[in-house]
Amino acid sequence: MSLSSVGDRTRERYQATVPEHVRDRLEEHRPLLLVLPGLIAFSLFMFFPLAYTIYLSFTDAEPATVFQDGPGGLIGFFGLRGEESFVGLENYAAVFSDPTFWNSLGVTWLFVVCSVTLKVLFGVGIAMILTSDRVKGKRYMRSIIIIPWALPPIFTITIWSGIFSSAQFGLANQVAIFLGFSEQAWLNDRWMAFASYLLTEMWLAYPFMVIITVSALQAVSDELMDAAKVDGAGYFHRFWHVTVPSIKRPVMFAAILTAAASFTQFLIPYVFNRGGPNRANELIVLHGYQEAFNFNAYGAGAAIMMSAVVFIGAFMIVAVWKGRLAEGVDGP
Repeated sequence: MSLSSVGDRTRERYQATVPEHVRDRLEEHRPLLLVLPGLIAFSLFMFFPLAYTIYLSFTDAEPATVFQDGPGGLIGFFGLRGEESFVGLENYAAVFSDPTFWNSLGVTWLFVVCSVTLKVLFGVGIAMILTSDRVKGKRYMRSIIIIPWALPPIFTITIWSGIFSSAQFGLANQVAIFLGFSEQAWLNDRWMAFASYLLTEMWLAYPFMVIITVSALQAVSDELMDAAKVDGAGYFHRFWHVTVPSIKRPVMFAAILTAAASFTQFLIPYVFNRGGPNRANELIVLHGYQEAFNFNAYGAGAAIMMSAVVFIGAFMIVAVWKGRLAEGVDGP
């Protein structure tokens, strides 16, 4: 029996069993039916952890109660629900009345502002060099520029933590001694540690900013540049009045994405000094992690994480709206 005959028999049985109007509806929605299984799996993968975190934020979950002898089946989230009790908004009230939470949130926003500023300035500066007619070997330089992006973040962060080692042999201390300064305990001082976070984050993220900016610079109109030169505009005038307006939207889009990444930064403060000294530099995600896993307050940790989701979501909406980055999305 050939495969074609089997297919013909299957088709005949399908047509004999399924009414014609149902077949027409299935045919009409065939694309949706094809992607529906993957869409369901993706939705479960993305939204179930979020829903579970929301649930934990309203409970007194801790290691002694979560996952412990809870109800089974759907009511028990298939074993994910334990003996934790529903406490309503108590976790959120406790979190919002905790000074360490507000310190963490303030440090996080300061980190975002400083980090994004450094990444934009450094990324745009490197991109201007890579697109200059006076620079030779730009193709090879672009390949070298993206190397930090290709390395595993934990590897790069570990290297940078060694650079800022308080020991005399640390590279940062070696540079300080060479310049005539004394060696520093970089990660034991709040603002020195904060500066080390910024430099490391800039190193991790600047290749993305460079790639976006180089693409935008290559689209700048040569006619506008030539007209500006004819009008007698110098280099900085051309940059400010021609280049910047032309690349503003792509750079702003990249800046918003990197701002979101900076807001959720966890590895750098965790690897460097656990957000120290004395929790002074705990970024918001690390703060939630510490509450959940170091202080065994899963409910409070979940409340902190959900608060972070709300803050970053509001920031993204306002940034896209104010930056007018969604204009024309619903247009023809």
